[in-house]
Amino acid sequence: MLWLELVVVLAMIFVGARVGGAGLGMMGGLGVALLAFVFGERPTEPPIDVMLMIAAVCTAAACLQASGGMDYLVKLAEKALRSYPPAVTFVAPLVAYVFTLFAGTGHVAYAILPVIAEVSRDAGVRPERPLSISVIASQQAITASPISAATVALLGLLAPAHVTLLNILSICIPATVLGVLAGSLAVFHRGVELADDPVYKQRLAAGELKAPEPKAAAAADGGVPVTPITAKIAVLLFLAAAVAIVFLGSFPGLRPAWTVDGKVVQMGMAHAIEMVMLSVSALMVVFCKANVEEVAKGTVFRAGMQAVIAIFGIAWLGDTFFQAHLAEIQPPLERLVQAVPWLFAVALFVMSILLYSQAATIRALGPLGVALGLPAFGLIGAFPAVNGYFFIPNYPTLVAAINFDRTGTTRIGKWVLNHSFQLPGFVATTVAVVTGLVLGKILM
Repeated sequence: MLWLELVVVLAMIFVGARVGGAGLGMMGGLGVALLAFVFGERPTEPPIDVMLMIAAVCTAAACLQASGGMDYLVKLAEKALRSYPPAVTFVAPLVAYVFTLFAGTGHVAYAILPVIAEVSRDAGVRPERPLSISVIASQQAITASPISAATVALLGLLAPAHVTLLNILSICIPATVLGVLAGSLAVFHRGVELADDPVYKQRLAAGELKAPEPKAAAAADGGVPVTPITAKIAVLLFLAAAVAIVFLGSFPGLRPAWTVDGKVVQMGMAHAIEMVMLSVSALMVVFCKANVEEVAKGTVFRAGMQAVIAIFGIAWLGDTFFQAHLAEIQPPLERLVQAVPWLFAVALFVMSILLYSQAATIRALGPLGVALGLPAFGLIGAFPAVNGYFFIPNYPTLVAAINFDRTGTTRIGKWVLNHSFQLPGFVATTVAVVTGLVLGKILM
């Protein structure tokens, strides 16, 4: 049954990828229905928090676009990239990395993905390059973040061995940063240039999108077009929201807490992100003249809502399948590691593909590594291997990046697994693990 159900899952992903957009979610929903009604599997809970976070962030980004703030950001980026346009392939992933590092969740990447897509296209850079490695960077930073659930889980596991948080960060931060830079180099010249991409040219010819307009000519008096003050305020509000999310993630004490049945319950980051982004959306409507009708009609909002539907179905499908067969999949991996201990990093990678969670992966296999007597530096060095869930292209940030790239360069390939994120993901993860093992041997 496992293999038959796996065929169904891959078939739904394959067909959904061919349909594109919200069609990916529709096929995912069909797959969940088949697993439940035909194979009798119990569906897991849909990824509601992820969907709501995306909806809130996309609403804020759409308000930024409707108020002229997106055009202002593109203008600033063009100035910075004029002498060396491909710089966005290195700058964008580093920004995504820093956001995640301090927020403790890779979902903050949703706030910058539409900006990366627009800046890249306007600069003539193939959006697939910075978008693909930026998504990978937002995953890598989880294993370097001092507040992520995965790092906390690893610290708890290694605390009896007198391993401190500083030990983990001193290895994982430089290792993952180097991995991200290596991933950027891997995609630096990937694919044909944007102007030569057949999918992009087809969309231009079909009128699905317009070619980037040339920079407006200087005014008769020698001046340049003036950006409305409301657009600049919108950008400041959007950046302030991103900073607020980073602080709320870095300092949990800033988030309110309540006593429920004698226990202290603190606001989770999902709710914090949703509140901040919806609040800044409201402020942009009130103070920056963001027309709510234009917000809903904007390309950013439409792409975001397509991502919500896509994630709704496809993530639900993957989680339902893997949870149904976890008892069958996990034991063989454990036996493999017991037979060949150095394959522990590979086991972490494979398990992360199945669990879609760095924290769940390290909790599942971490105790086995300790039981096998693996040294602490080896466990820490192998830690970035838990970032393997880019392998199957149904994780929320991957799907969102695909939908935000209106040029169509960021996509799922004909054979599903040959997608835009595979190369930078493998390069970044491999370099991070190798570097982490070397640093661990030196520093511990």
